[in-house]
Amino acid sequence: RVPGGSFAGAAQPLPYALPDRVRIPGIQVDAPVIPVGLDVDGWVGAPPPEDPNLAGWFTGSVSPGEKGTAVVVGHVDNNQGPAVFYGLGGLQKGNRVEVVRQDGKTAVFEVYGIEVFQKNDFPGDRVYASKGTAELRVITCGGGFSKQNGYDGNVVAFASLVEVR
Repeated sequence: RVPGGSFAGAAQPLPYALPDRVRIPGIQVDAPVIPVGLDVDGWVGAPPPEDPNLAGWFTGSVSPGEKGTAVVVGHVDNNQGPAVFYGLGGLQKGNRVEVVRQDGKTAVFEVYGIEVFQKNDFPGDRVYASKGTAELRVITCGGGFSKQNGYDGNVVAFASLVEVR
């Protein structure tokens, strides 16, 4: 490891390409990815909740594998039960996140941290800022839940590009 949480053996960043699927073998995720923007409150939007196995790539971020910080989001659950990133909080350092891109390449990221942040104290700069390397953040809801306000936090997986296939 080198200072700043990146890996000495990090893979070379890739050019821009739309993401197609996200796979997280450690928590049995294999989901299509659709583009998402900002919601009406200025937060990163989420894919439609009706489809529980659907992830969203935030179009305001770099594409997964590019130099910078790519952001992939998904629901923890919906009215029918668990959704795509239900198990995200159970990831551990060293787990892999694979993003299959439309250019035929797969960007493989290694998780180096999992944290839960309160929504009203979300460290946007820390989560979204570029470290100058190819990074990925996988984000879902978490923390306490109330019917009135939903979840009061977000689970964030921090990962670095380690391989391109």
